Amino acid sequence: MRAYRGVYPAIVTPMTPDGGISEEGFRAAMEFNIQGGVHGFWVAGGTGESILLDDEENNRIAEWAADQNRGRVNNIMHVGAPTTRRAAAMAEHAAKAGVEAICAVPPFFYRPGDDGIVEYYRAVGAAANLPLFLYNLPGATGVEITVDLMKKIQDKVPQLAGLKHSSGMTENIRHFSEMGLACFVGNAYGLLTSLTLGSAGVVDSSPQMAPEVWVEIYNAYEAGDLARAEKAQRRGAEITDFMIRYKNPHSPKVVLGEITGVDCGDPRLPQLPLSAEQKAQCLREAAEMGLLEKVAVTQAGD
Repeated sequence: MRAYRGVYPAIVTPMTPDGGISEEGFRAAMEFNIQGGVHGFWVAGGTGESILLDDEENNRIAEWAADQNRGRVNNIMHVGAPTTRRAAAMAEHAAKAGVEAICAVPPFFYRPGDDGIVEYYRAVGAAANLPLFLYNLPGATGVEITVDLMKKIQDKVPQLAGLKHSSGMTENIRHFSEMGLACFVGNAYGLLTSLTLGSAGVVDSSPQMAPEVWVEIYNAYEAGDLARAEKAQRRGAEITDFMIRYKNPHSPKVVLGEITGVDCGDPRLPQLPLSAEQKAQCLREAAEMGLLEKVAVTQAGD
């Protein structure tokens, strides 16, 4: 199995002016991050607005991600859905498209209990037969993937490889790691801290605006240079503060559009867009922080 460690931006889904999904914008954002040294992507997750996309759009994103990547990094494609049938169908398509792994939130709205959650992941894992990552996002799903529930899933789902842990229960990072799972922390503020607890790395939105910062945190920690890692983590915290001031995925779309020269559009409704004044102020602050001093890279492997 491939190694799943390091920095995995939760990449945005760029939109066209008419509200469709932008292939050009997606490829440009992805290539910029590959050139920035990331180890993989969390594709069409929360930041990628998957819940606001229809299944056909999510399927196209899987195809674009696999084609743009060409095996250079690990794409973890989100296929979670309210129904098992839809999630399994998207998982099967993602595997055929050529992504390296899949991920999924647990069932939400209707919460079937532990047995139903296990069966859901069993069906999704079997449909793709790729490494499967769970998305522990209790703030949005109302479901906390506990250690006990994870053990039940691990017993029944041979494809289980890890998870994105977007939960306040940070103590479980160590427990999940000791179970042999690649546990990515879902909080860009906490990469360095989480590595000391046994995490595999980070999956979050802000790293896509300055991937080299989080790659520096990870590489410095791996090299045993804690002072260098701490310095980079402070820089990462400043960038994440900036992202939050202008909302997610709003600010990454604005910044990536400026960096790559390809408009990434607005978030899909019901998320309201930033005003023209807010976008201008966002870009002014991004420039002051040195986030726009990049060269646009839009072609795979060129």
